[in-house]
Amino acid sequence: MEEATNNLIYNSQKEALIIPEYGRNVQELVKYCKSIEDPKIRQACAEEIVELMFRMSTQNKNTSEFRSKLWKHLFHIAGYDLDVKPPEDVDIQEEDFHFQPEKPEYPEHTTEFRHYGRIVKKMVDKALEMDEGPERDQFLEILGSYMKLAYRTWNREHYVSDEIIKQDLKAMTKGTVDIEEKVSLDYLKNTKINTSSSRKRKGKSGGRRSNKSRRRR
Repeated sequence: MEEATNNLIYNSQKEALIIPEYGRNVQELVKYCKSIEDPKIRQACAEEIVELMFRMSTQNKNTSEFRSKLWKHLFHIAGYDLDVKPPEDVDIQEEDFHFQPEKPEYPEHTTEFRHYGRIVKKMVDKALEMDEGPERDQFLEILGSYMKLAYRTWNREHYVSDEIIKQDLKAMTKGTVDIEEKVSLDYLKNTKINTSSSRKRKGKSGGRRSNKSRRRR
């Protein structure tokens, strides 16, 4: 029993998998294929391995590019040292597996006034595009009221006054917009900003009311 235990070989002691999705058996088959001396038998073996990889894959197999990818994977597992001929439309290049993916582009945001969110920033930009007049003044008052509501909703532990909102709005527009001191920003005082939790509560309460109405009927 001790002798059998000593002969065990753990995966950590084996050669690392080149493409793990195909498993160790495919990698061993590729190694065996490389050792075959007869060119015809070696070619047939390579084609059978590609067929096996085709059956193992769960991806969309209806594209002509799929088998091309499998042949490229085969040569990559073989270390590009496999003397077989891929299909004519398959171009094997070692560089296919030595590329650096492009870095994704992330939207640029200003770190200042992030607590108001991007929607408020877009609304401020919209206000700057509007012509001066009563319509813009009313838009700014509603915007300021929304900013105060948002500030209270997400920063309940901090006190917020109309003066704070007006100063922030003025700073966000680089001094080009200024709401008069006499203007109150409590238009939306009794309005609640919908959150996922509040929507769930409404859904549950609505369900209870519907059940009651059914009982009455």
